[in-house]
Amino acid sequence: MSGGPTAYAVVVPTLGRPSLTTCLRALAEGQGPPPEQVVLVDDRPLTDCEPLAVEVPPTLRDRLTVLPGGGNGPAAARNTGWRSVSQPWVAFLDDDTVPGPTWPRDLAADLAAAHPTTGGVQGRIEVPLPVGRRPTDWERGTAGLARSRWITADMAYRRAALEEVGGFDERFRRAFREDADLALRVLDAGWRLEPGNRRTTHPVRPADRWVSLRQQAGNADDVLMNRLHGPRWWERAQAPRGRFPAHVAVTAAAVTALAAAAAGRPRAAAALAAVWLAGTAQFAAARVLPGPRTREEVVTMLLTSVLIPPAACRHRLRGLLLHRAAPPWYAPDFVVTPVEPPVARYVRPVEREESS
Repeated sequence: MSGGPTAYAVVVPTLGRPSLTTCLRALAEGQGPPPEQVVLVDDRPLTDCEPLAVEVPPTLRDRLTVLPGGGNGPAAARNTGWRSVSQPWVAFLDDDTVPGPTWPRDLAADLAAAHPTTGGVQGRIEVPLPVGRRPTDWERGTAGLARSRWITADMAYRRAALEEVGGFDERFRRAFREDADLALRVLDAGWRLEPGNRRTTHPVRPADRWVSLRQQAGNADDVLMNRLHGPRWWERAQAPRGRFPAHVAVTAAAVTALAAAAAGRPRAAAALAAVWLAGTAQFAAARVLPGPRTREEVVTMLLTSVLIPPAACRHRLRGLLLHRAAPPWYAPDFVVTPVEPPVARYVRPVEREESS
């Protein structure tokens, strides 16, 4: 049951990262009114039957539930979470975030100050970067979260706003653009979104050499955003445009160079190869120069700078095919069909004994 108009629940989609324990510990130790409910949505595939290995602080055990997400992505996991609670506000956190020491008190203040037409209040994200050296490309990319609008690393939504627009669009199966899409739909429905004063730390996760290459899958999600919100959604969401036009030019130069070589036109092939090399070198330099310039970082930037442009183009084409029939999200006769909370298997997290 809800304890009042500013009562809140916390929903955390998780893949079982070790950082989840740190997140829950920070939430439990924070000063201020605790959440009435905490829902962890275990988004590992259902074939992974191992218990969710998380240490639950004693103060949260009676109010914490774990629901299976089925591996359908963070948008679907968050829908599973917020539809299972009844509080008027739902605060979304990521499992690799660390709420600040006064986060519950500051969230309560954010919610109490919210105008009746405010549909969501965003937390302030802080990304700690290394001291004594320049950040890597991956670290700089993560630091961009501190400037992002309406990201669900720490975003509280009014339940009424979520119900009105139908929650997250589950076609976004990655942790990318699903938060911007929801924010634009909430704004379109007439709600306001405001920045709050609570603070949450988002540490840089460890990542392998190919993380930037895997991120190119987001180009398919950009296609869906174009279909849903039109080509100017970038401006409304205050999202950076990225280098996709340059990736297209570099990839086209490489493809046509190969075609010219196959057609027996060596001069044209050489000229086009020079264009490809110049574009690739410029891309690599833009990533290497701001960084630590270690051997590992330079090699990683060189390898991925060659592979990223064609990968970006491939994912964009995939998105064009996958979302070719997606209509704009909103129409004058738009009606949200209510969705019942999912009937899910409740499980309890592993509670580890304190070491002696």
